Amino acid sequence: MDGFTLRNVALAVALSTGMGTAFAATSNDFVDNAAAGGIAEIETSRLALEKSSSADIKAFANMMITDHSKANDELAALARKNDIEVPDTTTLVKQAKEKILEVRDESFDAAYANNQVKAHEETIELFKKEANTVTDDKLKGATELKAFAQKMLPALEKHLAEAKKLQAAHPDK
Repeated sequence: MDGFTLRNVALAVALSTGMGTAFAATSNDFVDNAAAGGIAEIETSRLALEKSSSADIKAFANMMITDHSKANDELAALARKNDIEVPDTTTLVKQAKEKILEVRDESFDAAYANNQVKAHEETIELFKKEANTVTDDKLKGATELKAFAQKMLPALEKHLAEAKKLQAAHPDK
């Protein structure tokens, strides 16, 4: 069957941590991780639109694409304004797609739902850490990044709650 295993979809969604750290030496860690995580969310959600026949999965995937695209655009603008290097989107998308294409199994919906929960828990942790950071005014953009993280947390919490509903509706078989 053409689907995806939980473990391998986890690899795709975990790009939010794995790919972000690969760029940590060249720019702001929070920007790197948030940008990579947003790209992974968008790419796995695009795949969900192709692979799933469940209306709730597709509705959630559309929300992820819309919300994470807006957040990534805002983050990129903030980074540019403060001369913070952002990982190359084309490279991140290519790496995300390569990871996603490696996967095969039977229950895409359950894998997608489970990993949306995990990815959002990790993303919320990342954003809470940034939101609660004592800002160093000497670091360019630190105050604005903190404000961005604080602003995004309610939407991320909403995404997590919706992902948990999907997880309950699409249990592992």
